[in-house]
Amino acid sequence: MVNDESPVTRRSYLKGTAGAAAMAGLAGCAFGGSGGGGDDTLTIAGTIPETGAFSSLGQDLRRGYELGHARMNEQLDRDVELILQDDESDAQTLRQNLQQMTSNNDVNMIWGSFSSLLVTAGSAFAENQNLPFLGIAFAYEEPHRNDNYEWTYAPFPKSRDVARSTLGTLELIPEGERPSRVGIWEPNSGWGKEQADYWENRLGDAGYDIVLRETFEIGSQDFSTLISQSQSADVEVLLSNPTPGGGITAVNQMQSNNWSPKMLKFVRGADPSAWWSALGNAGAYALMCPGWVPGLTGNGNQRLRETYMSEYETESQYMPVNVGGSYNLTQVALQAVQAAGSTEAEAIQSALRSETFQTVIGEFGFEDNGLPAEGDLTAPTGQWWEGAQRLAYPNTGSQRALEFKYPIPPWSER
Repeated sequence: MVNDESPVTRRSYLKGTAGAAAMAGLAGCAFGGSGGGGDDTLTIAGTIPETGAFSSLGQDLRRGYELGHARMNEQLDRDVELILQDDESDAQTLRQNLQQMTSNNDVNMIWGSFSSLLVTAGSAFAENQNLPFLGIAFAYEEPHRNDNYEWTYAPFPKSRDVARSTLGTLELIPEGERPSRVGIWEPNSGWGKEQADYWENRLGDAGYDIVLRETFEIGSQDFSTLISQSQSADVEVLLSNPTPGGGITAVNQMQSNNWSPKMLKFVRGADPSAWWSALGNAGAYALMCPGWVPGLTGNGNQRLRETYMSEYETESQYMPVNVGGSYNLTQVALQAVQAAGSTEAEAIQSALRSETFQTVIGEFGFEDNGLPAEGDLTAPTGQWWEGAQRLAYPNTGSQRALEFKYPIPPWSER
C-alpha cells in the first residue's frame, strides 16, 4: 500500500511534474500527450470544465489531478502520461474530446469531469471502449444499477451516503435543541429525485417530519414560490442539490425575502469557491457534501496539504474542496495500477473490483457495479465559515475542522 504520509520533498514532486511540464508543450493542450503510451507507459485521458457553466471548478479539479499525476510518476515503476482537455461543461464536447484523445493515444484509463451530467457522459464513452473509468462529483446511484456498468467506478460518496451524513450532522445538535421540520427542494432530474427519496426515507425513519417536498426546474432563476412555501410550512432544515448558480440565486432571494431556515444544506450548489465570492457572509452557515473537506485526516491528507501549499500560491490555509476530491481519485488509480502490476484494462478492472483503497476521503472498496461499498464511506459534510469550507461532520479533531455552527440566525442578526 502507498505510504502517502511520507514527507514531501521538492525533488520527489519535481520528478512527477517534470514529465507533466514536458507534455504541456506538446499537442497544444495543457498536459497534452504526444500520442501513444508504450508498454511501459500508463496513459490517462480526462476532461475538466475550464469554461462554461462549471468553469469555477475547473482549476481545482486540474490541480488535484496534477498533484496526483506527479505522485503516480513518483510511485509507479513506469511513466505516467496525463492528457487533460477542456470539455467546456458540455457533454457533447466531452465526448468529442475523449474520442480524439483515445484515437490519437494508447489510452489505458479515463478520469471524469464534474457533475453527474458530464461524468455519466464520460462513463458511457469508457464503457463503450472497455476502458477503466474513475469519476467524482457523481453522487447519482441509479446509473450504476441500471446501465450495467463494468468499467465505471466512483470513489465518491453517493446519495445514500449523503443522506446518512445529513442525519449524522443533525445529531451533533443537542437533542433538546434539535430541529424537527424538514423541507426538500427537489431538482427535476433523476439525481434530484433519488437524493430527495433518500433524504425523505432516512430522516423520516429517524423521526423527522418532512413538511415540504417540492420540485423545481434546473436553471430556474426564481425561487420565490419555494421560499414562500417553506416559510408557510415552518421549514427548519432545508435540503437540496441545486447547481452552483441556482444555489447562489436561492440564497440571495432568501435574503431579499427575509427568510432563512435554521440549517441549510445545498449539496453541489455550495461546492465551489464562487459561493463565497458571490455571497460573502450571506453564504455563511451553508453546508455541502463535496466528497472531501479541509479537516479530514489520514491516508495522505497531510502530504496533500503540504504539497498543495508548496506548489500553488494561496493566502488561505484551507485548500479548495475539489482539489482533495480529485486527488482522492488519483490515489485510487495509483493503488489499482500497483495492485494490477500492469496497464492492461482487464487487470486494472480486476484490481478495482477486488482491492480496498486508502485515500484522503477514507478507506473503501467497490461493489461490482462501481458503487463504493455501502457503509464504507462517511460522506464528509463541510460548512462555509469566514470564507472557507471546513469540516463540520464527522469530528476528526483537526484544527482545520470546526464546531458545527447552528442555528443560522435571522438575517437581521447577521
